[in-house]
Amino acid sequence: MAAHDLSVRETALALLRNGTPNAEVARRLGIPAGTIGWWRHEDRKHRGEPYIRPTDCPICTGRPFDHRAYAYLLGLYLGDGHIVSKYRQHHLSIFCNATQTGLIDAAEDAMHQVMPQPRTGRRLRKGCVEVKSYTHHWTCLFPQHGPGKKHDRRIVLEKWQQDIVDAHPWEFVRGLIHSDGCRITNWTTRMVGGERKRYEYPRYLFANKSDDIRKLLTDTLTRLGVQWTVLARGGEPFNVSVARKESVALMDLHVGPKH
Repeated sequence: MAAHDLSVRETALALLRNGTPNAEVARRLGIPAGTIGWWRHEDRKHRGEPYIRPTDCPICTGRPFDHRAYAYLLGLYLGDGHIVSKYRQHHLSIFCNATQTGLIDAAEDAMHQVMPQPRTGRRLRKGCVEVKSYTHHWTCLFPQHGPGKKHDRRIVLEKWQQDIVDAHPWEFVRGLIHSDGCRITNWTTRMVGGERKRYEYPRYLFANKSDDIRKLLTDTLTRLGVQWTVLARGGEPFNVSVARKESVALMDLHVGPKH
Protein backbone atom coordinates (compact mmCIF):
# COMPACT_ATOMS: atom_id res chain seq x y z
CA MET A 1 0.00 0.00 0.00
CA ALA A 2 1.43 3.36 -1.06
CA ALA A 3 2.10 5.95 1.63
CA HIS A 4 -0.19 8.98 1.63
CA ASP A 5 0.23 12.37 3.23
CA LEU A 6 -1.50 12.73 6.60
CA SER A 7 -3.56 15.69 5.32
CA VAL A 8 -4.95 13.52 2.51
CA ARG A 9 -6.03 10.89 5.01
CA GLU A 10 -7.66 13.53 7.23
CA THR A 11 -9.54 14.92 4.24
CA ALA A 12 -10.77 11.45 3.35
CA LEU A 13 -11.93 10.75 6.92
CA ALA A 14 -13.75 14.08 7.10
CA LEU A 15 -15.66 13.20 3.93
CA LEU A 16 -16.43 9.70 5.17
CA ARG A 17 -17.71 10.97 8.53
CA ASN A 18 -20.05 13.32 6.66
CA GLY A 19 -21.60 10.38 4.84
CA THR A 20 -19.75 10.46 1.52
CA PRO A 21 -19.57 6.91 0.09
CA ASN A 22 -16.21 5.16 -0.09
CA ALA A 23 -16.22 5.05 -3.90
CA GLU A 24 -16.90 8.79 -4.18
CA VAL A 25 -14.09 9.64 -1.74
CA ALA A 26 -11.74 7.39 -3.70
CA ARG A 27 -12.73 9.10 -6.96
CA ARG A 28 -12.30 12.63 -5.60
CA LEU A 29 -8.91 12.00 -4.06
CA GLY A 30 -7.56 9.57 -6.66
CA ILE A 31 -6.91 6.90 -4.03
CA PRO A 32 -7.72 3.16 -4.36
CA ALA A 33 -11.12 2.21 -2.92
CA GLY A 34 -9.46 -0.49 -0.84
CA THR A 35 -7.30 2.11 0.90
CA ILE A 36 -10.34 4.28 1.63
CA GLY A 37 -12.18 1.26 3.03
CA TRP A 38 -9.26 0.42 5.30
CA TRP A 39 -9.00 4.00 6.57
CA ARG A 40 -12.73 3.97 7.31
CA HIS A 41 -12.46 0.66 9.17
CA GLU A 42 -9.52 1.88 11.27
CA ASP A 43 -11.26 5.19 12.02
CA ARG A 44 -14.41 3.44 13.21
CA LYS A 45 -12.34 1.09 15.35
CA HIS A 46 -10.38 3.99 16.89
CA ARG A 47 -13.58 5.90 17.74
CA GLY A 48 -15.45 2.83 18.97
CA GLU A 49 -18.15 3.30 16.34
CA PRO A 50 -20.05 0.09 15.60
CA TYR A 51 -20.41 -0.86 11.96
CA ILE A 52 -24.01 -0.98 10.77
CA ARG A 53 -24.33 -2.56 7.35
CA PRO A 54 -26.33 -0.29 5.03
CA THR A 55 -29.68 -1.61 3.85
CA ASP A 56 -32.62 -0.54 1.72
CA CYS A 57 -34.98 -3.00 3.41
CA PRO A 58 -38.48 -1.44 3.20
CA ILE A 59 -39.52 -2.95 6.52
CA CYS A 60 -36.50 -1.64 8.44
CA THR A 61 -36.22 1.74 6.72
CA GLY A 62 -39.87 2.46 5.97
CA ARG A 63 -39.04 3.41 2.38
CA PRO A 64 -41.69 2.88 -0.32
CA PHE A 65 -41.18 -0.15 -2.52
CA ASP A 66 -42.68 -1.71 -5.65
CA HIS A 67 -45.80 -3.55 -4.44
CA ARG A 68 -46.55 -5.03 -7.85
CA ALA A 69 -43.10 -6.61 -8.07
CA TYR A 70 -43.41 -7.79 -4.46
CA ALA A 71 -46.73 -9.56 -5.14
CA TYR A 72 -45.08 -11.46 -8.00
CA LEU A 73 -41.98 -12.26 -5.94
CA LEU A 74 -44.14 -13.43 -3.03
CA GLY A 75 -45.81 -15.93 -5.37
CA LEU A 76 -42.40 -17.15 -6.59
CA TYR A 77 -41.15 -17.49 -3.00
CA LEU A 78 -44.17 -19.45 -1.78
CA GLY A 79 -43.84 -21.79 -4.73
CA ASP A 80 -40.17 -22.45 -5.44
CA GLY A 81 -38.40 -20.07 -3.06
CA HIS A 82 -36.16 -20.63 -0.08
CA ILE A 83 -34.36 -18.35 2.38
CA VAL A 84 -31.05 -19.20 4.01
CA SER A 85 -30.49 -17.10 7.12
CA LYS A 86 -27.58 -18.13 9.30
CA TYR A 87 -24.21 -16.81 10.39
CA ARG A 88 -22.44 -15.13 7.46
CA GLN A 89 -24.82 -16.75 4.97
CA HIS A 90 -28.03 -14.89 4.12
CA HIS A 91 -29.85 -15.04 0.80
CA LEU A 92 -33.15 -15.55 -0.96
CA SER A 93 -33.18 -18.24 -3.65
CA ILE A 94 -35.77 -18.77 -6.36
CA PHE A 95 -35.38 -22.00 -8.32
CA CYS A 96 -36.30 -21.76 -12.02
CA ASN A 97 -36.34 -24.22 -14.89
CA ALA A 98 -33.05 -23.73 -16.74
CA THR A 99 -34.82 -23.62 -20.12
CA GLN A 100 -37.22 -20.83 -19.07
CA THR A 101 -34.91 -17.87 -19.48
CA GLY A 102 -37.77 -15.36 -19.33
CA LEU A 103 -38.74 -16.63 -15.88
CA ILE A 104 -35.13 -16.44 -14.70
CA ASP A 105 -34.88 -12.81 -15.83
CA ALA A 106 -38.27 -11.97 -14.28
CA ALA A 107 -37.28 -13.45 -10.91
CA GLU A 108 -34.03 -11.49 -10.75
CA ASP A 109 -35.75 -8.31 -11.93
CA ALA A 110 -38.42 -8.65 -9.20
CA MET A 111 -35.69 -8.97 -6.57
CA HIS A 112 -34.05 -5.78 -7.84
CA GLN A 113 -37.38 -3.94 -7.96
CA VAL A 114 -38.17 -4.78 -4.32
CA MET A 115 -34.64 -4.29 -2.92
CA PRO A 116 -32.16 -2.77 -5.41
CA GLN A 117 -29.15 -2.69 -3.07
CA PRO A 118 -28.37 -6.40 -2.43
CA ARG A 119 -26.11 -8.21 -4.86
CA THR A 120 -27.77 -10.90 -6.99
CA GLY A 121 -26.40 -13.92 -8.79
CA ARG A 122 -27.32 -17.07 -10.67
CA ARG A 123 -26.14 -20.59 -9.98
CA LEU A 124 -26.63 -23.35 -12.51
CA ARG A 125 -27.81 -26.59 -10.94
CA LYS A 126 -28.98 -29.85 -12.48
CA GLY A 127 -31.95 -28.90 -14.62
CA CYS A 128 -32.52 -25.54 -12.96
CA VAL A 129 -31.07 -22.12 -12.24
CA GLU A 130 -30.97 -20.78 -8.69
CA VAL A 131 -31.50 -17.00 -8.71
CA LYS A 132 -30.10 -15.52 -5.49
CA SER A 133 -30.20 -12.17 -3.70
CA TYR A 134 -27.79 -11.72 -0.80
CA THR A 135 -29.11 -10.02 2.36
CA HIS A 136 -30.60 -11.26 5.63
CA HIS A 137 -33.36 -8.66 5.26
CA TRP A 138 -35.38 -11.02 3.03
CA THR A 139 -36.64 -12.53 6.28
CA CYS A 140 -38.21 -9.14 7.03
CA LEU A 141 -40.10 -9.19 3.73
CA PHE A 142 -41.02 -12.87 3.94
CA PRO A 143 -41.91 -13.59 7.59
CA GLN A 144 -43.20 -17.00 6.46
CA HIS A 145 -39.56 -18.12 6.60
CA GLY A 146 -38.91 -20.79 9.19
CA PRO A 147 -37.27 -24.17 9.81
CA GLY A 148 -38.31 -27.11 7.69
CA LYS A 149 -40.43 -27.33 4.56
CA LYS A 150 -43.29 -24.93 3.93
CA HIS A 151 -45.91 -27.68 3.78
CA ASP A 152 -44.89 -28.83 7.28
CA ARG A 153 -45.72 -25.48 8.92
CA ARG A 154 -48.48 -22.88 8.81
CA ILE A 155 -48.22 -20.30 6.04
CA VAL A 156 -50.24 -17.19 6.88
CA LEU A 157 -49.78 -13.76 5.30
CA GLU A 158 -49.28 -10.69 7.46
CA LYS A 159 -51.94 -8.01 7.00
CA TRP A 160 -49.59 -5.77 5.01
CA GLN A 161 -48.82 -8.70 2.69
CA GLN A 162 -52.50 -9.51 2.21
CA ASP A 163 -53.15 -5.83 1.41
CA ILE A 164 -50.53 -5.99 -1.34
CA VAL A 165 -52.00 -9.23 -2.72
CA ASP A 166 -55.48 -7.67 -2.70
CA ALA A 167 -54.13 -4.67 -4.62
CA HIS A 168 -52.18 -6.79 -7.15
CA PRO A 169 -53.91 -10.20 -7.24
CA TRP A 170 -52.92 -11.14 -10.77
CA GLU A 171 -49.24 -10.53 -10.04
CA PHE A 172 -49.52 -12.85 -7.04
CA VAL A 173 -51.28 -15.53 -9.10
CA ARG A 174 -48.71 -15.15 -11.87
CA GLY A 175 -45.87 -15.66 -9.40
CA LEU A 176 -47.46 -18.84 -8.01
CA ILE A 177 -48.15 -20.27 -11.47
CA HIS A 178 -44.67 -19.34 -12.71
CA SER A 179 -43.16 -21.21 -9.76
CA ASP A 180 -45.24 -24.32 -9.07
CA GLY A 181 -47.70 -24.15 -11.94
CA CYS A 182 -47.96 -24.72 -15.67
CA ARG A 183 -50.23 -24.36 -18.69
CA ILE A 184 -50.80 -27.65 -20.49
CA THR A 185 -52.99 -29.04 -23.24
CA ASN A 186 -55.24 -31.94 -22.23
CA TRP A 187 -57.22 -34.12 -24.59
CA THR A 188 -60.25 -36.35 -24.45
CA THR A 189 -62.42 -38.32 -26.87
CA ARG A 190 -66.16 -38.22 -27.49
CA MET A 191 -68.55 -40.18 -29.63
CA VAL A 192 -70.04 -37.90 -32.31
CA GLY A 193 -72.41 -39.45 -34.85
CA GLY A 194 -71.11 -42.90 -34.05
CA GLU A 195 -67.49 -41.80 -34.53
CA ARG A 196 -65.00 -41.23 -31.74
CA LYS A 197 -63.31 -37.84 -32.06
CA ARG A 198 -60.41 -36.33 -30.17
CA TYR A 199 -60.75 -32.91 -28.51
CA GLU A 200 -57.95 -30.83 -27.02
CA TYR A 201 -58.34 -28.11 -24.41
CA PRO A 202 -55.89 -25.96 -22.39
CA ARG A 203 -55.66 -26.15 -18.61
CA TYR A 204 -53.68 -24.46 -15.86
CA LEU A 205 -52.35 -26.58 -13.00
CA PHE A 206 -50.73 -25.57 -9.72
CA ALA A 207 -49.12 -28.32 -7.66
CA ASN A 208 -48.17 -27.75 -4.01
CA LYS A 209 -48.33 -29.92 -0.89
CA SER A 210 -49.15 -26.99 1.41
CA ASP A 211 -52.87 -26.65 2.14
CA ASP A 212 -52.24 -23.03 3.19
CA ILE A 213 -50.44 -22.07 -0.02
CA ARG A 214 -53.07 -23.73 -2.21
CA LYS A 215 -55.76 -21.84 -0.29
CA LEU A 216 -53.96 -18.53 -0.81
CA LEU A 217 -54.12 -19.23 -4.54
CA THR A 218 -57.73 -20.45 -4.64
CA ASP A 219 -59.00 -17.59 -2.46
CA THR A 220 -57.36 -15.12 -4.85
CA LEU A 221 -58.71 -16.93 -7.93
CA THR A 222 -62.21 -16.83 -6.48
CA ARG A 223 -61.99 -13.06 -5.93
CA LEU A 224 -60.87 -12.73 -9.56
CA GLY A 225 -63.82 -14.75 -10.88
CA VAL A 226 -61.71 -17.75 -11.92
CA GLN A 227 -63.34 -21.16 -11.46
CA TRP A 228 -61.09 -23.87 -10.09
CA THR A 229 -61.11 -27.41 -8.71
CA VAL A 230 -58.68 -29.32 -6.51
CA LEU A 231 -57.36 -32.67 -7.72
CA ALA A 232 -55.91 -35.32 -5.42
CA ARG A 233 -52.66 -37.22 -5.77
CA GLY A 234 -52.23 -40.35 -3.69
CA GLY A 235 -55.53 -39.62 -1.99
CA GLU A 236 -54.35 -36.19 -0.79
CA PRO A 237 -55.22 -32.73 -2.22
CA PHE A 238 -52.36 -31.60 -4.41
CA ASN A 239 -53.27 -29.87 -7.70
CA VAL A 240 -55.35 -26.77 -8.28
CA SER A 241 -56.87 -27.04 -11.75
CA VAL A 242 -58.35 -24.29 -13.93
CA ALA A 243 -60.02 -25.83 -16.97
CA ARG A 244 -63.24 -23.92 -17.68
CA LYS A 245 -62.98 -22.11 -21.01
CA GLU A 246 -63.81 -18.64 -19.62
CA SER A 247 -61.43 -19.05 -16.69
CA VAL A 248 -58.59 -20.29 -18.88
CA ALA A 249 -59.10 -17.23 -21.09
CA LEU A 250 -58.74 -14.99 -18.03
CA MET A 251 -55.56 -16.81 -17.00
CA ASP A 252 -54.18 -16.51 -20.53
CA LEU A 253 -54.83 -12.78 -20.47
CA HIS A 254 -53.13 -12.12 -17.13
CA VAL A 255 -50.71 -15.02 -16.55
CA GLY A 256 -49.81 -16.97 -19.68
CA PRO A 257 -47.38 -19.87 -19.93
CA LYS A 258 -43.89 -19.79 -18.51
CA HIS A 259 -41.11 -19.12 -20.98
